[in-house]
Formats: sequence, C-alpha cells, structure tokens
Amino acid sequence: MRIEDLDYELPQELIAQAPLPERDASRLMILDVGSNEIDHRLFTDLPRLLKPSLFVFNDTRVFPARLHGHKRTGGKVELLLLRKAEKRSDRWFAMGRASKALRPDMDLVLCDGSLRAKVLHVLGEGQFEIELEASEDVDRLIEEIGEVPLPPYIRRPAEEADRARYQTVFARQTGAVAAPTAGLHFTKRLLSALEEAGHRTAYVTLHIGPGTFRPVQVDRLDDHPMHDEAYALPQATVDAIGRARAEGRPVVAVGTTVVRTLESAIDSEGNPLPGIGQTRLLIKPPYRFRVVDHLVTNFHLPRSTLLALVMAFAGADLTRRAYREGIDRRYRFYSYGDATLIRGAHA
Repeated sequence: MRIEDLDYELPQELIAQAPLPERDASRLMILDVGSNEIDHRLFTDLPRLLKPSLFVFNDTRVFPARLHGHKRTGGKVELLLLRKAEKRSDRWFAMGRASKALRPDMDLVLCDGSLRAKVLHVLGEGQFEIELEASEDVDRLIEEIGEVPLPPYIRRPAEEADRARYQTVFARQTGAVAAPTAGLHFTKRLLSALEEAGHRTAYVTLHIGPGTFRPVQVDRLDDHPMHDEAYALPQATVDAIGRARAEGRPVVAVGTTVVRTLESAIDSEGNPLPGIGQTRLLIKPPYRFRVVDHLVTNFHLPRSTLLALVMAFAGADLTRRAYREGIDRRYRFYSYGDATLIRGAHA
C-alpha cells in the first residue's frame, strides 16, 4: 500500500476542537460491507443497529502526561511522559521539546518548581530517559498538576473539563497518553441500553502511545516503523469471546486499539490468548480478521496507519466514499468528532 492511497483533503473547520455537551449526542455513519451501502444515524441508535453482540472496550486511562517548565538556565521545556522505565520508580521515558536541545545530566524545573527532573539518557527520535523528584509522592503530583495531553490537531490549550471528557466513562487502567476515542461516545446510560438490548460487554487494555498520531512518512506503508504498545487481554474476555462464538454473537471492537489487541493476542488458529504483551501489529489491506466482526471507530487522519486499518476492514473504496460523504455532510472529525459503525460482511 502506498502513502497516496491513504490521502484525502479535510477542511480544517471539520476537525472537532471540543466535545459535544453530551457524549452520546454524536452522529453515527454506518458502513455496511456486505451491501456496500452507507447510512446515517445517531450514536444513541447503536444498541438497535446490531443483533445481540459482544462489545469489547479498551479500559485504558489517560493520565495528565504533559509537563511544562524550564531549564535551570531559563529556557522553556515541555515534556510528555510516556511510561515508567522501571516499575515502582520515578524514572520515565519521555518526549521533550526545549528552546535548545536537552542533554544528559541537564536539570529541569517543572510545574512552577513543584517537580524537578534530570535528563539521564538521550534515546533518539525526540525521546529521553529522565528521573523525576519532588518533596511528595511523584505519581500523585503528576495527577494533580500534569496537563491532559490533547492531540496536536486540537489547537487550544487543555482545559479542566478535558480531564473528564478526554477519558472514557469506563477508564480504570492508567497508562495511556491518548484516549481510545471510539469509547468517548459511550455514557453509562448507553451502556445500560446495550445491556437491555441483549448485548454483552468485555474489556481489554491497550495503553495508547504518541505513535498513534505519527503520520506515515515513507512511500510504502510496509516501511513505516510501527510503535510498541502494551496490552493486556484478561481471561474473562477470552472466555466471553468463546461464549459469543458458541452463541453466534458477533464480536464488536470499540476502537482500533481493541482490534489491534484482539488480532495480536491469538494462536495460529485465531483463538484469543489471555496475557500481557507488546504489539506492533500493522493492519492494512489485504488482511483477514480472525476475531473482530464489527468495528466502532472515529474518523482518522489521512496518511495514518489507523486509516489503513479501517480500509482493511471496510475496503478501500467504501472507506474513501464514506470519508467523502462525511465531509460533504459536515461530520465532525477525529478525537472529539463523530463516529462510524462498520458492519462486517460475514457476521
């Protein structure tokens, strides 16, 4: 697949800069792979649009990973914490931007002096290993004074409201620097409506890293270096998938992160395997999906691996037609935007 196959022109005003007042008030575009048709509904219609299914959600929790500060010499610094370098330590892998390059042994003053950092190693590609220090518990301090790491296409500073809205209502496993945005549309009310309509729910965890926003910058998608993301697939979810298959229930992945988790953690016959791991799975056309039957997802950036995944699931032609129609009908795009339901051909 070539980079131009993932390109499209999007008017900037269609990039949602803030969430709607109600999470489940978004529009929902339906792509039906079997009939090759497109329909337009509301997200609250979702429970009635599929026969009783198993909805699988990503329960990762976004933490306030962005820290602002300065070098001891005065130059401005911005850090994005990625993950801990060691469990139960204050050493972190981070990405950094500064007025001049960060170097080993450099001391940083963060969050008006509440937090201090020392650069330990320069790792390349804008990443560093740092050690944080404070007069109180560092993890608790990050939660209190860190900033929500909104995506780069949201052209405004993070606000207090983003702490709740750039988070799913079922988030519980801390570790992501980006939200599983398909899950942002769900409310407790809608989850209850799914149950009342005969659907069941299960959860995986995939901690989304900044690589999800990295555009493809090579001519051939196969040459794109995929980023590692940590996942956990619980035994309870594997059991739920087994029951769903036995009962003829389709498996609905809520978000591309769920797709990548379920399609990564399988044996040679396509059976899900419980456990924890790292995935670098790149899904692009053609791809045979082994676990997922339907997909709920938002609209994705051009030249992105996520758009390639959608094309693998829905077909490139139907995807391109849907995106053109979304633009024509003024759908809201990306993290705080509207959603799509892609119904697979065989479920």
